[in-house]
Amino acid sequence: MTTTLSRWSHACIRLERGSDVLVIDPGMFTDHAAALAGCDAILVTHEHVDHLDVEPVAAAVRRGAHVWGPAAALAPLADAGAPAESLHAVVEGDHITAGGFDVDVLGEWHAQIHADIPLVHNVGYLVERVLHPGDALLAVDADAVDVLLVPIAAPWLRLAEAVDYVRALAPRQTVVIHDAQLSDVGRGLSLRLLTQLGGAGEPVVLAPGESIEV
Repeated sequence: MTTTLSRWSHACIRLERGSDVLVIDPGMFTDHAAALAGCDAILVTHEHVDHLDVEPVAAAVRRGAHVWGPAAALAPLADAGAPAESLHAVVEGDHITAGGFDVDVLGEWHAQIHADIPLVHNVGYLVERVLHPGDALLAVDADAVDVLLVPIAAPWLRLAEAVDYVRALAPRQTVVIHDAQLSDVGRGLSLRLLTQLGGAGEPVVLAPGESIEV
């Protein structure tokens, strides 16, 4: 059975396979009602608001969803009334099943934004050969990745780094994430360079709610 991958703006990804549903990083730019509809499994890479919008996610947990993420990202959900038994802390090396999908947990730290800004914990998720790295260019076995969700714009990221990450992993397909801070013109320039230099073909850009089969 094929898996449908849809994006709900910025870094939020929804995976569906039959009755299985898994959502990753429903942050402040997400249409939460649409992204979380029928979902009882949520993965969070880290605590920043563009990856975790606390109140809508806590509300989903109060309705019965479970969330996996670094302990520091789960704490504000607990403070917002999410039941503790539905919050699951993960660290690098963990293997979990969430929403019917097998998931490997990778990495530990958010990429550095500035020396004066403390690092926070960030984990990436390898969901059956689909890699969501969160806010770090995680070391991962290239043979394990078919679909790379590649960040292209962030305070912690240079486009050259994104290009080299695509080159290193050489995925079958790249899907753009983490681009909310770009204008349409800036996004177009970044995509042209990533296409020309990345060596993995033209990256897929999904409008909110748009999907592909992976």
